Amino acid sequence: MRISSIGFGAWAIGGEDWQFGWGPQDDTDSIAAIHAALDGGMNWIDTAAVYGLGHSEELVGKALQDRSDKPYVFTKAGMTWGEDRKVVQTLTKIRTEVEQSLRRLQVDVIDLYQVHWPVPDAEVEEGWTAMAELQREGKVRFIGVSNFSVAQMERALKIAPITSLQPPYSMINRSVEPEILPFCLQHGIGVLNYAPMHSGLLTGAMTKERVMKLPDTDFRKRAKQFQEPLLSRNLDVARLLSEIGARHRLNAGVVAIAWTLHQPAVTAAIVGGRNAEQVQGVLPAAEFRLSDKEYNEITEFLRARPEPAPDPEARS
Repeated sequence: MRISSIGFGAWAIGGEDWQFGWGPQDDTDSIAAIHAALDGGMNWIDTAAVYGLGHSEELVGKALQDRSDKPYVFTKAGMTWGEDRKVVQTLTKIRTEVEQSLRRLQVDVIDLYQVHWPVPDAEVEEGWTAMAELQREGKVRFIGVSNFSVAQMERALKIAPITSLQPPYSMINRSVEPEILPFCLQHGIGVLNYAPMHSGLLTGAMTKERVMKLPDTDFRKRAKQFQEPLLSRNLDVARLLSEIGARHRLNAGVVAIAWTLHQPAVTAAIVGGRNAEQVQGVLPAAEFRLSDKEYNEITEFLRARPEPAPDPEARS
């Protein structure tokens, strides 16, 4: 697959009615966001069965029905639910899951099928074996993993090649840099990093006041990086990105995405959007690249402001 350097991430459009929702979401806005992404040159969409408990996949399928420019469609398995809507992580039901995803997406084949989380760890081999079988049978074109460690990728590689890894990666979440990204580069595993703007923190539009007003159905209200003392530091980083972006008449989010694409191991970045306007604001990230001087400027800024230690008296 020849994919654009940014692709549309469909996590947020799943809505609020599940554990990791983003608060209220209008389906009309969601479909408009997908169309804006395709009109702007993105040629792939990344979703997952669990986003909105099937709702995100259904919206992607609906949005693509009248499009002649069909994008690559990526989705994920390994998180299931029943009538009680309680999410269960298992890698033993992938064959059932793929049929459900094909139906919701309204496609005959999934371009990239990914194991969402390596949970339970003991089921990694069984899950990856099922993925390889689906690829041989033609139900999926390529198979990848998400949130895997190096050790887990090594185990999977003994069964079948890994097309891609999907890890979280942003300048305020760099845990994959020491081992995981070098491993992928060495083994020719593509990297589709998610949350390059760290769920909106690095867009330049987030403020302390906005965080305080997030609805209870928005998972970010409980996320560590949205809490003090990390929040103040993260908003300082966003202000620097806004300053750099202003030099190019771009927003902070575009700079945040460009920072991840500066990493040689990263193939492309997953960029979310809840409406057409948000998507149009980050479209320049497909072409904009940081100069080495600007990249180093950000590096020095981050080095001078390490992540503060949590307050031992603060409630978790």
